[in-house]
Amino acid sequence: MSDSREQTTAEPAEGTAGQGEERAEERHRLRRREAHRAAERVLSRSGFRGTIGERLRLLVDEAPGLYDVDEPADLYGDGIVEALEERVAGVLGKEAAAFFPTGTMAQQVALRCWAGRTGDRTVALHALAHPEVHERNAFSEVSGLRTVRVTSEPRLPTADEVRDFEEPFGALMLELPLRDAGFVLPSWEELTDVVEAARERDAVVHFDGARLWETTLHFGRPLDEIAGLADSVYVSFYKSLDGFGGAALAGPQTLVKEAKAWRHRYGGMVFQQFPTALSALAGLERELPRLPEYVAHARVVAAALREGFASAGVPWARVHPEEPHTHEFQVWLPYDADVLAEAAVRHAEETRTMLFANAWDQAGPGLAVTEVRVQAAGLQWTADDVKAAVADFVRHLRPEARRATR
Repeated sequence: MSDSREQTTAEPAEGTAGQGEERAEERHRLRRREAHRAAERVLSRSGFRGTIGERLRLLVDEAPGLYDVDEPADLYGDGIVEALEERVAGVLGKEAAAFFPTGTMAQQVALRCWAGRTGDRTVALHALAHPEVHERNAFSEVSGLRTVRVTSEPRLPTADEVRDFEEPFGALMLELPLRDAGFVLPSWEELTDVVEAARERDAVVHFDGARLWETTLHFGRPLDEIAGLADSVYVSFYKSLDGFGGAALAGPQTLVKEAKAWRHRYGGMVFQQFPTALSALAGLERELPRLPEYVAHARVVAAALREGFASAGVPWARVHPEEPHTHEFQVWLPYDADVLAEAAVRHAEETRTMLFANAWDQAGPGLAVTEVRVQAAGLQWTADDVKAAVADFVRHLRPEARRATR
């Protein structure tokens, strides 16, 4: 999204063009953020988009019902942090849990501990798994683990792929849902078969459950039964629960005890974390019970988006999955990402309705994808509201872009 008008010389200095593009992207990001804040209607208002004051005021309002605020603040993981750990272990049906400042750290520690127990540092996972795509090879660079990719297909691995994989591995890591494939999940039967296939190979099973909280409606099972399939589970406190940050690793008492020792070595023994712990407790109280409702309404929104784009004459549009597995899903459209990004912001600025609040990524020539999230604010939208917003959004696409797709 570079702007050629910023180039004032025929031969710009090395790096100038890239810096100009970065500045343009940053301006657009800020513009998108302001448009979202000013919008009267959005599908989600995630807490991270709020101001510091807004987030603190909400936490202060909720705190007295979450924990005794007259108790001393935590020091190095005691007090409220221990209370949160016990709460998470109970929700997930595990013996114990350990609080971590990040999921990246939690999962490195978990797989490192399992490697010591199995004697095998090889971790089998999906090619689109978060550690493979978003963590700069942290498993190998930091923790001495070796990853092998069971599949790169845009779905979770199958039992046959796990059972017949050509190399030995000590742990199978399953991301539930698999975000980069469209927040997709297997069926309950497929998941249990995959876990059994790993057990047949004497491998432990670890769930990357950053968004595991959202999976109960799809699986038709409670969280403790879902988590019970795995030897260990990581969960995030901000991706689904709208917390300030943080994560937890849950599993056997012996594993968690060792994980806390490694947490210290990795620099995760933070002096005080009561604001983050309080926000996590708030998410467990406020957001967790509502997630099935968000997922159910995401399916209404997804169907209305498909119908809306068809009625608006867009030649090809895809909602993936067609029936979302969680309250998040992808939308694919046959335009360049910068065209769609500009249309999304102008639509919000001019109508005070923001249909697409997230960034658009270029997925191929004339093809872009974005993620849609449905939360409490989105429950106010009817299917007709969504279709009307789609029609308005399409009208905000550049005329030349619309002509090019005909």
